[in-house]
Amino acid sequence: MADKILMKGNEALAEAAIMAGCRHYFGYPITPQTEVAAYMAKRMPKIGGVFLQAESEIAAINMVIGAAAAGKRAMTSSSSPGISLKSEGISYMAGCDLPALIVNVQRGGPGLGGIQPSQSDYFQATCGGGHGDFHLLVLAPSSVQEMADLVAKGFDLAEKYRMPCMLLADGTMGQMMEPVSLEEAKVEAHDKSWALTGTKNERRPNIINSLALQPNELEQWNEERFKRYEIVKENEQMAESYLMDDAEYCVVAFGIAARVSQNAVDAARAKGIKVGMIRPITLWPFPEKVLKAAAEKCKAFLSVELNMGQMIKDVKLAIDCKKPVDLCYRTGGMIPSPEEVLSAIEKMQKEGK
Repeated sequence: MADKILMKGNEALAEAAIMAGCRHYFGYPITPQTEVAAYMAKRMPKIGGVFLQAESEIAAINMVIGAAAAGKRAMTSSSSPGISLKSEGISYMAGCDLPALIVNVQRGGPGLGGIQPSQSDYFQATCGGGHGDFHLLVLAPSSVQEMADLVAKGFDLAEKYRMPCMLLADGTMGQMMEPVSLEEAKVEAHDKSWALTGTKNERRPNIINSLALQPNELEQWNEERFKRYEIVKENEQMAESYLMDDAEYCVVAFGIAARVSQNAVDAARAKGIKVGMIRPITLWPFPEKVLKAAAEKCKAFLSVELNMGQMIKDVKLAIDCKKPVDLCYRTGGMIPSPEEVLSAIEKMQKEGK
């Protein structure tokens, strides 16, 4: 285990990307993720990598498409409005079956909103992130260490399944400083015979394209892609359970909301309330299996979110609406306090749910 050093979340994920073999970064500054680009600007030239501050977010994502099509590990990062600008390119990547890592350090919205932390891009990330029938792999860290660890995981999953992966953090995760251990990641060897590397007169040219003018051909492409998504859903669900062994009530939260909620769960336990927490790490695929199991024994669920209530819909679907699901939320860049979450837990118990 490497020694721990104090790092900001944005910088830890940038260094982790380098240690995971990323040598191509294309981005554009926007608060609260600008440190990612600033860090890459300093580090990439020193290791023979490519850093390019594009003229826009749209240009940045299209540069990622080019590098990914050549079989290289490529990354971009932005915050909420910038991700919206990248959404067309993300859809093109999905249509071309290209792996890459897209980092979204969320801020409040809609529109320009504010620069404070939020989780209001949940729908955008988990329901595609652009036009057409497709999914992104979506990973949600809840600490600086996990910001770093999930970078390598994201690259690996993206290449394994040939699909874009989004690291969905929030402004708090990006800006906070915590001790983190960084180690060279083992780069998994995945087949990249599809990549545009030049034929050298030894093979037929590869073609990477998302255009299918014949409707039956496009239908076949989409159906084949969704068969792959079913494999992802079966094999790649990730979640952390906390005090769930005897829990009668279950809090569901991710990112910074999960850290606040854990304190509330501890406080509720001290008052004799049997409550636990499930923290989704993969937001897509959503960890349905662990929630279905919890629904067999828990009386009710509480979704804690930094938005008006987006993940709560996936919680209800995961448990087949068998148990009540309440919502505890703050929005606009506000974060619920542990006391607010505790109050929601107590209300849920009092109402006999």
